[in-house]
Amino acid sequence: MMIKKSIYLAIVFALFIGVFAACSTGEKEEAAKDSGSAVEKSDSSSSKKSEVTIKVGAALVPHSEILKFIQPKLKENGINLEIATLDDEGQLNPALADKQIDANYFQHTPYLDSVSKEKGYQFAVAAKVHIEPIGFYSQKIKSKDELKEGAKIALPNNPSNEYRSLVLLQANGLIKLKDGIDNYSATPRDIVDNPKKLKFVEVDAAQLARTLPDVDGAVINTNYVLEAKIDPKSALFRENANSPYANIIVVRKGDENRPEIKKLSEIITSPDVKKFIEDTYGVAVVPAF
Repeated sequence: MMIKKSIYLAIVFALFIGVFAACSTGEKEEAAKDSGSAVEKSDSSSSKKSEVTIKVGAALVPHSEILKFIQPKLKENGINLEIATLDDEGQLNPALADKQIDANYFQHTPYLDSVSKEKGYQFAVAAKVHIEPIGFYSQKIKSKDELKEGAKIALPNNPSNEYRSLVLLQANGLIKLKDGIDNYSATPRDIVDNPKKLKFVEVDAAQLARTLPDVDGAVINTNYVLEAKIDPKSALFRENANSPYANIIVVRKGDENRPEIKKLSEIITSPDVKKFIEDTYGVAVVPAF
């Protein structure tokens, strides 16, 4: 009887140990699962935290289109690019100064220099991207030789682009500017020789394409030509690729060293972007790198 009782107790004890071991194993497995889930969540959270967002203010054409082209590549590098376009591009520098955006892409160095001197901006150039050769357009004549005495010519009214336009007219033998102009700033008052007695009308650069029916010709920035759906090949004459007016990525001074800005600059001056610009815009937009 005692033997049977001992056997019975041994069986019960063995069953108890088995159940305890099974519970312990199950708890360990659940703990391992929970731990794994926590690691996965941590990795996912870490991945989200590692992505950085930069906001770039840009002109509509071609600037925002070039930025859209590089968005996927930046995404691959953990950078979420937001693109902001404004009707008034003149607000893009104030927006940068006020930290509403991280960078802007709409202007060339002479323009940046002129407004920085006036407004006291502390900006830096992160990358030179493209040149938009400024050109002379007309709905009334097919050649510059057809310009008659007293013809009316529209020019952009901001200092750097007005100087640029006058230099273009001088390069084509229509006027001569006085010597010693070296600050990218000139107006028709600086013309010393005007054989055809051309008359000049200063107009906001964004409105120049609309003036074409009312003037004999206008010197227009290519981005506004593209926005107005004018064929850039229809220019009677234009700047060549040696123009110093490369459009640039501009940031607040010191931000050019931020890793995400460096990566933006690297990607926007890559061979893929060069090919995109050449294939998309032809003579209208020339890579500056």
